Amino acid sequence: MSKPRPGRPPPPVPKPGQVKVFRSLYPYTAQQTDELSFDEGDTLYILDMTSSTDWWKAKCGNKVGLIPSNYVESSTESIDFPLHEAAKRGNVPFLQECLNNNVNKAGSIPLHWASHGGHIDCVKILLAVPNCQVNVQNKIGDTPVHSAAWKGHPEVVKLLIEHGAQVDVRNNERKRPYDLAKDPETLAQLKLAAAPRTTSQDYGDEEDSD
Repeated sequence: MSKPRPGRPPPPVPKPGQVKVFRSLYPYTAQQTDELSFDEGDTLYILDMTSSTDWWKAKCGNKVGLIPSNYVESSTESIDFPLHEAAKRGNVPFLQECLNNNVNKAGSIPLHWASHGGHIDCVKILLAVPNCQVNVQNKIGDTPVHSAAWKGHPEVVKLLIEHGAQVDVRNNERKRPYDLAKDPETLAQLKLAAAPRTTSQDYGDEEDSD
């Protein structure tokens, strides 16, 4: 059986930090041992599209193989940092799918987005990823605890602290998470976590000085 030709020019190769995520238009049954079978509507992660315009290396579920490029949706665009996007939107299924397919392995930024949005299920998943750095600061010096405290997500703050988050880290404006928190429950979580490092009187003095 001859391999079909896609009949269209290949899309641009993804830039570093990007991934091509396609939906299959038709089901395909592998004809060779190096090919990948998939059903209509399956999510396909394109690993390599440089060796051929007709056949791309892709992953579907836990299987990897070649797929005919004309079996996938041609209008699909690259998703910039899909793991970040999933965390930002609290999309648990897509977040888990990205992790399962080794897409943009978890670092600080997805955890920042999940904490900022109060997406506790996403936070739990990201914290379980090996080498997830709970205290890494972003460009403005905030840690995930800063983000959760500022947006008033006490459950996320508690979870981050339980996983080793430091509450005395200062951002670029010299603000600690406590300084950004507004709701009483979040303030209480941060004060309790800070107790071994400082006294409640220290916080009280700062509150009086505001």
